[in-house]
Amino acid sequence: MAAAGSCRAKAPRGAAGRRRPRAAVLGAERRSRAAAVRPVDEEVSSDSEPESPSLGRRRRREAAVEEEVEETPQEKKLRLAKLYLEELRQHEEEQAAAEEEEEETHPADLIGDRLKEDVLEQKGRLQRLVAKDVQPPDPASIRVLRGHQLPVTCLVISPDDRFIFSASKDGSLIKWEVESGKRLCVVPGGKKGTEERHMGHASHVLCMAISSDGKYLATGDRNKLIMVWDTATCKRLHIFTGHRDAVSGLSFRKGTHQLYSASHDRCVKVWNVAENAYMETLFGHQDIITGLDSLSRECCVTAGGRDGTVRLWKIPEESQLVFYGHQGSIDCIQLINEEHMVSGADDGSVALWGLAKKKPLALARQAHGMQDAQGLQQPYWISAVAALRNSDLLATGVGQLLWSKGLGVQGVCPAPAPAPAPAPGWGAWQSPLSTLGSHSASVKLWKCSEGFRKLEPLWAIPLV
Repeated sequence: MAAAGSCRAKAPRGAAGRRRPRAAVLGAERRSRAAAVRPVDEEVSSDSEPESPSLGRRRRREAAVEEEVEETPQEKKLRLAKLYLEELRQHEEEQAAAEEEEEETHPADLIGDRLKEDVLEQKGRLQRLVAKDVQPPDPASIRVLRGHQLPVTCLVISPDDRFIFSASKDGSLIKWEVESGKRLCVVPGGKKGTEERHMGHASHVLCMAISSDGKYLATGDRNKLIMVWDTATCKRLHIFTGHRDAVSGLSFRKGTHQLYSASHDRCVKVWNVAENAYMETLFGHQDIITGLDSLSRECCVTAGGRDGTVRLWKIPEESQLVFYGHQGSIDCIQLINEEHMVSGADDGSVALWGLAKKKPLALARQAHGMQDAQGLQQPYWISAVAALRNSDLLATGVGQLLWSKGLGVQGVCPAPAPAPAPAPGWGAWQSPLSTLGSHSASVKLWKCSEGFRKLEPLWAIPLV
């Protein structure tokens, strides 16, 4: 007889009268409860049957969530690195297929080359060797687009190579379509003193720059004004004032909306275009600033005209490096990469600089030859330089020059020239040309030797 008040039931005996283990009893009870809850007509698949696709996807998602929750920082870094390498592999394979390269290249080699390029570009030392593949353009492919009433002073190409913006001494601004050569938008110049009522400039436009995302266009004029425009609509968004003389140089910091401006008042100013804000002013040049350029680092370079200096401005440190090398007025400057730059002067020389040395790495004197001026032999002066970024290819002339990956060196509104064979790992790009002109009636192309230690002339593009 069981003891009174006891709640514990005896474990049932088996067929031979032995007691069954408690775990087996509990398992049987669970199975019986599950069977009671399960609908009668539900199919129960065996372990050997394949699971449904939806169930499999759900299980994989749950497993991924659990894995992400349990992932350590080291495991996350490893996973992201693998994803990055996989994206690089896919990108390089697609590029290799598009270019229909004759020789098969192993994906691992392409990934390694791309990683090396990324590292060198971040360090500012990347130099793609493309000059050897450049061919002179067919003169018949060069066309001139007309629309300004006075000489063109500056121009830029949109980051997607679809549009050209040009400005002139008549104060006008024109947006051109590269493909067709059509004028998409014209902002005419006005009279002095009408800037508030008139949308455009009322004096000579001397410089312009476009942001790396193609959203903003900035233009500077002789009336000390900087105007900011919406590139899509050509609508003026803001006017920056603060310079005490003509604005002679503009450059957007790559990847940002930070704008650098240079002026004949000998100073450099920093602006935040997205917030319509002035940030700071930098002093140091002893003569008018004639040129300015910048890349992705928080710094810019300037040419100081008759003070004979090129300067690198380090914005966060509020410091500057001073470089000497030209004998005449330094009229133009451009960065090749984050560590090297090229400049030109009215003594006819072209200088190649490394930011680690105060003297030029290479200097080409009388780069465009000599001219007979009133019985005196004088060198043709250089007022424009252009560099294909992160490469060994440069261009010099008198007028406005700039490089575009898709179009080459551009003047006011030239038509694209036929593309030469692409350099390995670089992609298609086209021969350089210009229509803005040169005192020596040509634009000259140069090859920088590996390491930026020598300038070698390639050939000239005649403009007449």
